[in-house]
Amino acid sequence: MTLIKDIINQNKRLANISKVISDLSEEIKIDSFLVGGCVRDLMLNPLAEAKDIDIMVEGDGIYFAERLAKKIKVPKIIPFEKFATAKIPNGDFEIEVASARLETYNELSRNPSEVVMSNIENDLLRRDFTINAMAISLNKKNFGEFFDPFKGMEDLNNKILKTPFDPNTTFCEDPLRMMRAAYFSSKLSLNIDPICLESIKNNSERILIVSQERKTNELFKILGTKKPSIGLNILQESGVMDFVFPEIAVMYGLDQSNEYHHKDIFYHTLEVVDNAAKLSDKLDLRLAALVHDIAKPKTRRLSKSKGYTFYGHDDIGARMLKGISANMKFSNSTRDYITKLTALHLRPISLAKKDVTDSAIRRLIVDAGDEIDELMQLCRADITTKNPKNVIKYLGNFDRVERRIKEVIEIDKLKAFQSPVRGEEIMKMFDLRPGKEVGNIKTMVEDAIIEGKIKNNYSSAKSFLSKIKKAKK
Repeated sequence: MTLIKDIINQNKRLANISKVISDLSEEIKIDSFLVGGCVRDLMLNPLAEAKDIDIMVEGDGIYFAERLAKKIKVPKIIPFEKFATAKIPNGDFEIEVASARLETYNELSRNPSEVVMSNIENDLLRRDFTINAMAISLNKKNFGEFFDPFKGMEDLNNKILKTPFDPNTTFCEDPLRMMRAAYFSSKLSLNIDPICLESIKNNSERILIVSQERKTNELFKILGTKKPSIGLNILQESGVMDFVFPEIAVMYGLDQSNEYHHKDIFYHTLEVVDNAAKLSDKLDLRLAALVHDIAKPKTRRLSKSKGYTFYGHDDIGARMLKGISANMKFSNSTRDYITKLTALHLRPISLAKKDVTDSAIRRLIVDAGDEIDELMQLCRADITTKNPKNVIKYLGNFDRVERRIKEVIEIDKLKAFQSPVRGEEIMKMFDLRPGKEVGNIKTMVEDAIIEGKIKNNYSSAKSFLSKIKKAKK
């Protein structure tokens, strides 16, 4: 066991709350420990600001949370009495306090059917992975002592993801852990231990007992990682994707013939998601990248002259996504967003390939609305050809489309532009009759606004007219 007081002290937020917890433990005679992801992240990067702090106590977790909340002046806790756990909402970060425990499960639920109070050794044994089964003592007698009974630090250094207990039991009891394995592999670039991976394959169908909301939340967490394809590929190879997102799973192994794309639809899709992740942190855009070709398996046909075709997969995909969104429990805003981008994702490609009218560009701008820039990001992400010359060519095409979009927007702005002062007012001010000179003066005002010489408001225009009048005298 290693003393790591210095590591805690390097992290200001963690050091401050750890001292309060340590004092409370001494005061009420309940041992406390930092546990789980909090410890893992601290060991990976001691200086990173702790987002969530997990505390495990050898005693009544809810009572400890109530006392701790008073110490840090948080008015209310959120107790979960069945699990002997409580959350303390604390501004920028959340504190969770849980009793050390053992859990018993039944086959029909991932929630424990029985919770028995225990100690730190048994509590760490029940956790999902060895990298999350590490703890640091916050007790005065051994503050900073590091508990790592299952060599989680060694696995973290070796980039291996293992379970502290028999993986079949671990994944069977809480099948969501199979998706969490994919998430941690993606987030931390870990390789899943072969025995664990085989266990996930054997238990993949158990994911069906998990609520759709929890599965979708875990899917979004995978999409939120730096390289989502790692986790998505694990879901596919393990068979979990069949039960989490079957419309994506069926893409696997299907060839496509397209100058822009990877040969296999599934792996093309993974590349598009990774490309989108490089361009944007927006989760809905990454999801749109995942589903943009959702209808390709349904529309796939083999043509003797063209190879595989997918006519109408944009429109059919958009229609499919309405039902899929309901099944996946996506929000209405997410549903509308991914439906729009899927329906439109081929439009910029067609506009890039030929000379098009302003009206065609204008229709795209109107149809895409506020999502026009993100649609173009999706189109760029959709280029997965391995030919460097083609990549340059296709990106250049999209550069041209984006320039046309900006040009048309500016043209429309100018067409819609009207001077803040009307001809009647100019005639009255300059004592003129209707005629060319009125138009010339009005044009002078408009030009001054367009060139940025004056602001586009009535008072600035009126002041400018006064100067013109004065100059004419």
